Amino acid sequence: MRIILAPMEGVVDDHMRDLLSAINPYDLVVTEFVRVVNQVLPEKVYYKLCPELHNNGLTPSGTPVRVQLLGQHADWMAENAYKAVELGSHGVDANFGCPAKMVNKSNGGAVLLQYPETIYDIVKAMRDAVPSEQPVTAKIRLGFEDKSKFMENALAIYEAGATELAVHARSKVDGYKPPAYWEYITEIRKAIPIPVIANGEIWNVDDAKRCMEVTQCSDIMVGRGAISLPNLADTIKNGVEPFSWQQTLQLLLQYTQRELNGKKATYYPARIKQWFRYLNRQYPQAEELFRQLRVHKTKDAIVTELEKANQELASRH
Repeated sequence: MRIILAPMEGVVDDHMRDLLSAINPYDLVVTEFVRVVNQVLPEKVYYKLCPELHNNGLTPSGTPVRVQLLGQHADWMAENAYKAVELGSHGVDANFGCPAKMVNKSNGGAVLLQYPETIYDIVKAMRDAVPSEQPVTAKIRLGFEDKSKFMENALAIYEAGATELAVHARSKVDGYKPPAYWEYITEIRKAIPIPVIANGEIWNVDDAKRCMEVTQCSDIMVGRGAISLPNLADTIKNGVEPFSWQQTLQLLLQYTQRELNGKKATYYPARIKQWFRYLNRQYPQAEELFRQLRVHKTKDAIVTELEKANQELASRH
């Protein structure tokens, strides 16, 4: 089986990819989307969103990274796809799943699921532009306002020459509300001969097993679950114990150090609070600590709370 870390806009940046790939056996991680409008983007855009390109397209621990593109114009998507792999991306992915209103308003992401012919044109152009040995992949939801075109979209992507397809088992309107409709992925997997990757509501080992049983997919993609339980992929693939709260707290401090030493230090308070919202699902202790640090607006105050919590926990063991 393969486990892939999902592209999560505003969450899975290079710091998070580095951190999570170091403690998990991910087979691939996918970047936040690169927005393509009407030009070949300059190299600095790619290096900013995917600094791993300086390292042969690998995270520091050696996990391959794939650049994801989001756009509506086939020609520009194709030219940027070529650019991404030329710079070192391990293949290139097309985003047809982003549910964000701002993105959909400008005809990107999930809104394109209403137009299978446009999806075909984009993937075909990307496939034609990129060297044949490089994967061209796509990620979709089951539809925009409903799921009526889920098979049409999947077939369009296959017929356009995609290497594999990741399916988030919800429509745009479903957002992230449970359940994930895995049975639709089963239908897609039966209908197309390329690998299909199942995504949606995989929070733990049992979810992963049930998802693979229902969909008959050997490959899965994890997103929010990977942030909620930091060593999720390792628990699924290698049967290790889920991280304790103490291990997770130490990981938060590692992440803190990276963020504060990086170029995005000013965003740190918002980023760490965002992560806590995911951790609350897995760890009751996270909710308690979050109540204490959410009132703080400065990074110094938040770091102090984290260090204090870590010291208190360490003193009990």
